[in-house]
Amino acid sequence: MRELYEKMINESMAAQKADVAVISENRYNDFKITDAKPYADAVAGMKAIDGQAESVINLHKESVKNHFEILSSITDTLKCEDDPFIEHFQTPPVLEILCEEDGEFADSLDKFIQAIADSEALISKESIRRYGGFYGPTCVVDFALMPGSTSNVVNQILQKTDIPVAHKQAILSAKSWGMNTSYGVGDAFANAIEAGATAAEATEKEIAALQMIYKTPIEGQGKLMDDADHSSFDVRDYMNKYKKAMTPVVKAAMDDGVHYGNIVTVPAYCVGDIGHHIGQSTYNMCKDDMTLAIVQATAEVIDATLRGNLDNYKTAFDVLKLSTGSSACATEFILELDGFNAPMVVDLFSKRFHNFVQQYPTRGAAAELHNCDFMDMIYRGFNAISGARKFRAGTGGELVPKINGFDVDLSPILASETVMNPQRYTYPACAITVRFSSLMRLADYPCLLTSEPITATMMTNIIALNKEAPGSPVRGCKNCAAASLVDNKHEYCQWREAV
Repeated sequence: MRELYEKMINESMAAQKADVAVISENRYNDFKITDAKPYADAVAGMKAIDGQAESVINLHKESVKNHFEILSSITDTLKCEDDPFIEHFQTPPVLEILCEEDGEFADSLDKFIQAIADSEALISKESIRRYGGFYGPTCVVDFALMPGSTSNVVNQILQKTDIPVAHKQAILSAKSWGMNTSYGVGDAFANAIEAGATAAEATEKEIAALQMIYKTPIEGQGKLMDDADHSSFDVRDYMNKYKKAMTPVVKAAMDDGVHYGNIVTVPAYCVGDIGHHIGQSTYNMCKDDMTLAIVQATAEVIDATLRGNLDNYKTAFDVLKLSTGSSACATEFILELDGFNAPMVVDLFSKRFHNFVQQYPTRGAAAELHNCDFMDMIYRGFNAISGARKFRAGTGGELVPKINGFDVDLSPILASETVMNPQRYTYPACAITVRFSSLMRLADYPCLLTSEPITATMMTNIIALNKEAPGSPVRGCKNCAAASLVDNKHEYCQWREAV
């Protein structure tokens, strides 16, 4: 199994390091799609080994390859406002392919679309709760089933829909990790209410919006992008070309018995580095030296930690959990260097959230989603580091937090010339908030801290080991930071009832 673990680390870190290297080199330049070629090249090096389904690995590789080639052929760059949507153009075509190739699945999707209309009371309640901030900070596109998320609502509807379980799981995956369109539950409702509609009328609009993204996935995403004033390229042209290119890859996966939930999941999550993580908004954010240094140091913590535990892993999930856990420890450690910690930030963000709801009632459905990601990450790191501080109390020894029993190597942070010298980036005698200020920038965009290139690559490797079981959404409690520290909403989570 060591070969598998080493392969997972090598492939995921190749993706992460390609991103970081490109950003470091180009952060003062104007973004071009071709900048992302090192990431595309890194993904092209992925291979299936014994025990892994090549059809799953190919879903990942071919999606990135086709995404890069198609995007490069239709535009030279992206405006910042368009880059978040770049990973929402893959699942709609894949969902259409599945329906065209499997009539029974198409019938199941039709029944689910009808079930949305039959769930008027549920959709009204959940939309009102999201609109009013009932759940507190909410990740509307959460890859788990947290309260207020779209997947949470979809799961509740699917529980009462009479279709095969495997089809339920595929439909759920398509709106969790799969990111079928850019729509987040409650958005149409909120805008209708603020425009003067009654709650009943707003619920009708919400039902229509939810049905649209499943009835006509490609056109649905196209309409959403029209409404968002997307102008960087013709999104329908992209999706139709992507659909044509991916059809044989999807059919091969179907023929190989890959769970449909994995077919809608794997191609989407891996393409965001081309145009988003490597994109103008990232370049702009990382023009700040401290912000870039935090991204770089965190990547080095992940790498050093994963390689330092090569002989200790028992399962592939150990590698995945340590990758995300080590970055959580790294981020919390940097936060604590300035005298802050996760409970402070969760309290601050939760209070700000409720003010934000009142100030911006038609806030975008996704507004606080990355704040939630950031809070969950640092809270996990806080628990590990707090345990490590208690363990070393009075000894003066090195701080070594543990994730599931594995040591986390924080030394790359201490070795970072920039991170450890904040006085060079403000009034030198008062440099006690510099790192925190950069972390607050990253709280809106923690994708390279969590890290998405790493988790996407590792998840594909894990799914390739068990192609028949749906790899998304997460079927477990995330120990959400806001729910654990401020908002009492655990009972509204759906993880125990996941279809």
